[in-house]
Amino acid sequence: MQNETQKIFALRLRSGDDLKLSIIDFVKQNKLKAGYIITCVGSLQKANLRLANKNEATAFKGKFEIISLVGTLSPGGVHLHLGIAHSNGKSIGGHLMDGCIIYTTAEIVIGEALQLQFARNKDANTGYRELVVKGRE
Repeated sequence: MQNETQKIFALRLRSGDDLKLSIIDFVKQNKLKAGYIITCVGSLQKANLRLANKNEATAFKGKFEIISLVGTLSPGGVHLHLGIAHSNGKSIGGHLMDGCIIYTTAEIVIGEALQLQFARNKDANTGYRELVVKGRE
């Protein structure tokens, strides 16, 4: 679906796919310039998250429901946060890292702002590559 301000995409990942790497591939294949996650449901058999205020990722093994995926998508990189729930209902979330492997499926809806362009530049204050928003030329 497309109107003059946004375009909507939907994709389904399958068992064994890497959630982050698959999204990065989708951004590249579709040449998204200002993408964002609208919704995602599915499950993981392995999760790899960088938790708040940590420098390294933490690996989680088991079966997990995806309860939230949010973030921005650009040619220069993605910034995604993932919330998951264990089989006992307890949830955890953090920065999505490579190595989050789909268990059964992931159904993802992605939007693109057609009047914007996202970039990522190193921010002197944070030390991270942060979002820069521009209008499209």
